[in-house]
Order: sequence, then C-alpha cells, then structure tokens
Amino acid sequence: MKKLIKNFGKRVKKVRISKQMSQGDVARIMGVHRSYISGIERGTRNPSLITIEKIANALGVDKKDLL
Repeated sequence: MKKLIKNFGKRVKKVRISKQMSQGDVARIMGVHRSYISGIERGTRNPSLITIEKIANALGVDKKDLL
C-alpha cells in the first residue's frame, strides 16, 4: 500500500512539473495549503478518491493519468 501511495505522489509531481506548475499553483486551484500537495507528492498523505479527482482537475489531466 505504501508503495502505491509513493508512486502516486511521484506521478503527481511529474505531471505537475511537466505542466510547469508549482505546488502552490495546484494548491490554490484545489483550495488547500501547499504543504498538503507536498505531502501527497512525498507519499506521506493518502488521498481519497475525491481528492485524486480534484488533483487531476487542477492539473488538467484525466484521473487515470495519475494512477
């Protein structure tokens, strides 16, 4: 399970960087604190399915692109 969460975070970071967005950009769109996005990217937070959808929307990608 932990590996899945870490891999998800790495994928979020890769997509975010490819879109030339900062963690702050994603956080502002989602209405959360930047440290929350940081925790997801580091694999220390376990986002819900709803949060995964919000991240995908903020990044402008399909949910499946993050999984």
